[in-house]
Amino acid sequence: MCRKRRISVALLIFCLVIALAAIVIIRLRQPLETQRLSAGTVVDRVVVEKSARKLSVFRRGKEVTSYCVALGGQPVGAKQQEGDMKTPEGLYAIDYRNRQSDFHLSLHISYPGPEDVRRAAVAGVPPGGDIMIHGLPNGMGWLGRVHQKRDWTAGCIAVTDEEIEELWRIVPDGTPIEIRP
Repeated sequence: MCRKRRISVALLIFCLVIALAAIVIIRLRQPLETQRLSAGTVVDRVVVEKSARKLSVFRRGKEVTSYCVALGGQPVGAKQQEGDMKTPEGLYAIDYRNRQSDFHLSLHISYPGPEDVRRAAVAGVPPGGDIMIHGLPNGMGWLGRVHQKRDWTAGCIAVTDEEIEELWRIVPDGTPIEIRP
């Protein structure tokens, strides 16, 4: 009898933990409080504020909307070399897009720029590259906003799958991007 009671209590605790986890995940996956942008919206500038974990898009100098982001696993400081897990800082451009990414869509950032290449050469290290704004790893879109709880990329800027779909639509190739500390 005691053994069955212990199993019942353990099962009840397990079910409560699962239910609580489901509530937390559902709560975190709720849509951001921003409205989806209309189909004709096109922006002309992107600004990332690393310390605020915020990506904002602008049209004619006016902020259109913003998104919460996750950054490289070592977010403080500018990218210095390949493998340092840092997100670059500086002025770049969105120079191409990758529909076949390992992540749900990606917009390539033109890092490394000439100054980044020069600085890395002086230090005798490769500057790194392949820096993107991207969604979640393919098949992991169900995580939604949970991914923002920790900086997890190798130096990229990550948003939810829904957000990268919107950015893909509103940010044309050639758009300047400023990444601030």
